[in-house]
Amino acid sequence: MATQLNGADVVIVGLGAAGGIAALPLAEAGLDVVGLEAGTRLTRRDFAPDEIRNNVRDWPQAVQKTNQEVPTQRPNAGAPTTRASSHPMMNGVGGTTLHYWAQSWRLNPWDFKVVNETVRRYGRSRLPAGTTIEDWPLDYEELEPYYDKVEWETGVAGRAGNIKGALSPAGNVFEGPRQRDYPMPPLRGTGFTDLMAAAARSLGWQPFAGPAQINSRSFQERSACLYHGFCNRGGCHVDAKNGTAVTTIPRAEQTGRFRVVTRAHVTAIDVDARGRVAAVRYLTDGREFVQPARAVLLAAYTYENVRLLLLSKSRAFPSGLSNKHSQVGRHYLSHAQGGGVTALFPFNLNTWYGLPAQGTAVDDFADDNFDHGSLDFIGGGNLWVYSERRPIGAANMTTFGRAPNWGSAWKAFVKENADRVNTSYLQKTTLPYESNYLDLDPEVKDPLGFPVIRITADYQENERRINTYIQDRMEQWYRAAGAIAVQRNPLGTMGPSTHTYGGTRMGDNPETNVVNRWGFSHEVPNLGVLGGSVMGTSGARNPTLTLQALAWRTADHLVKNWKSIGE
Repeated sequence: MATQLNGADVVIVGLGAAGGIAALPLAEAGLDVVGLEAGTRLTRRDFAPDEIRNNVRDWPQAVQKTNQEVPTQRPNAGAPTTRASSHPMMNGVGGTTLHYWAQSWRLNPWDFKVVNETVRRYGRSRLPAGTTIEDWPLDYEELEPYYDKVEWETGVAGRAGNIKGALSPAGNVFEGPRQRDYPMPPLRGTGFTDLMAAAARSLGWQPFAGPAQINSRSFQERSACLYHGFCNRGGCHVDAKNGTAVTTIPRAEQTGRFRVVTRAHVTAIDVDARGRVAAVRYLTDGREFVQPARAVLLAAYTYENVRLLLLSKSRAFPSGLSNKHSQVGRHYLSHAQGGGVTALFPFNLNTWYGLPAQGTAVDDFADDNFDHGSLDFIGGGNLWVYSERRPIGAANMTTFGRAPNWGSAWKAFVKENADRVNTSYLQKTTLPYESNYLDLDPEVKDPLGFPVIRITADYQENERRINTYIQDRMEQWYRAAGAIAVQRNPLGTMGPSTHTYGGTRMGDNPETNVVNRWGFSHEVPNLGVLGGSVMGTSGARNPTLTLQALAWRTADHLVKNWKSIGE
């Protein structure tokens, strides 16, 4: 027998990057908010700077609910499925912002209007065959105030390149105009990032220090970054990484209007006779609870957002909640993050300390910042080099064909070159296609007997051509900095990722989108969806800041329209 709980105004499912942001404006507006989180609370005591623990044994991700429901994947509908060994995301109050890199990028204005701008500049024939891309129902200018709000409420370190149209070469001159600078200066540079910046300028490019959701100085009574390394897949033991667990969630709790429920494994969203959301069902230690709500915000990450909607079947929604037009799971994509370039230098780089968000970026070849007239693709990539290198990772380095992969000669090569190798991080435009989608796996189930998500997706020709072009630019950059050997890494397939988009896409047309321009279901007026699953394009940078800005905007809309949505 399920335990019926007292009702709430709003229930947020998932307290990661998106749900943890939305909680603050809702609670500050006086709404009674309950946050359901499958994980527990973790603190700085849980985050040891330990490569074996974090990067080899995959702690704390390996002990999470997510790893009992890792998606299956296949490149196309005719291929067999495979399954990754672990899930890239994690459960916990703060979600993956507990251990993320914390790069904190805004999208380029072009990313919101890819169709219109491509047709205007190059003609409709330049849109790739099979793509289902649509322009966003809002533009950069409409989202900019929410970008600003999140940057200042959480704390982002960086240097503006465009304040109200005034450009500064100290920042990214290709960014959209912003109303003010970042709340903190950028993270400090290193000898290696300075070297790479100088090499970029020698090529006529415009390098800059990338933005990071990490304290470059003391902020909100929390420590500045100590640059100790071990930030990749590790939590911060001085709380300098500005995830929602140490920023918006505790401030929402301080209002007295926000209550966090941990270890809440949500299994379904119930609707009433009118087809409106009525309650959320969850399990804790095998006991079922029903949490009534006037409105629900689904913020459980792309895979779980889609899965919960498809599992929440009813007489009103026999194919899944908000799925009358069969759009749940469609327009899926994950970022083309693979295909990096690794370089060998004839001197030590001193990159043992630092963090992945501390680096030098080049945006000259991102988005539509360069002329594509003679090229066979649209979009581009962000070039990123950074500090942070760990012993076990270094021991797994490539030998560039200059030594065997075992034995005394290999050991000698690693000993000499362990600090002379750097691998770039290249984020590239990815588009949605009709052949790329999410659905429920017909065979593989989680321990509760529910099907896991199945990914049917792969990178198409447009993405592969971008990858080749961006690798060319990255090799050129490394060579200009003095690299003596370069290896190009494969792009890979579109498997489980921390950068996923679509599945509940936002748009004005209910026949091709799940949620409207405010993030609320076209079919269920008191159901909102938060996170990358509402985004229709990826841009050439991390999704976190954009999905957080969207989450704040959705929460703000709910507050301003509470009488029509929640009552």
